[in-house]
Amino acid sequence: MMTGLSRREVARIRDRLLEEIEDPASRSGNRISEILTGWHVDKEFTDDTGQPKVLPPTGPSGSLSSLLKRYAGDLPHSALRKEMQQQGLIEITSDGNLRALKRDYTYMALDPEIVQQMSVSLHDHAATLDHNLNEARKTPPRFEGIADNNRISSRSAKTFMKLVETRGLDFLEEMDGWLSTHEIDEENGTSGHEVRLGVGVYLIYDED
Repeated sequence: MMTGLSRREVARIRDRLLEEIEDPASRSGNRISEILTGWHVDKEFTDDTGQPKVLPPTGPSGSLSSLLKRYAGDLPHSALRKEMQQQGLIEITSDGNLRALKRDYTYMALDPEIVQQMSVSLHDHAATLDHNLNEARKTPPRFEGIADNNRISSRSAKTFMKLVETRGLDFLEEMDGWLSTHEIDEENGTSGHEVRLGVGVYLIYDED
């Protein structure tokens, strides 16, 4: 799941790092996802255009070590770095610095967080369908669409999967950037009624 983090959400992640210790093997996937998200949204690790910086390995701030210190908790930093390299999430540049290659990390094991993410996705889609089917609704229909065709050769499946992965990620990163720049920021004088807004293939709108 990809999402822009508000300051409150960044603080929540930091607080989670102080919770009771779990099995490190079950936490590494979650931590890697949080590390990558922090690298893309935390101002210490992004440039003036909002893109993730190329980070030096060590340093008191703006470095991979400070990123891991903030988001990896008590998990071994060297092991996390190695796993991120093996998964193709980061790379070492010619001058020895680190570059982020991906914004999100898909867990390979079915853990409770994946089940929660599936539940949220099902809820969001069902809420959109319910809204659109409600003739008494007071607001316009929300976007919901499907593009499919039942006469495609199975040989084309991998090509289409790759196309969706690439174009879909580009689209979600664009939407994520828009959401991040439009979130309420009370420190800068912007406020208002908060709603949960987002997009999968369907519009997400949850005032709860």
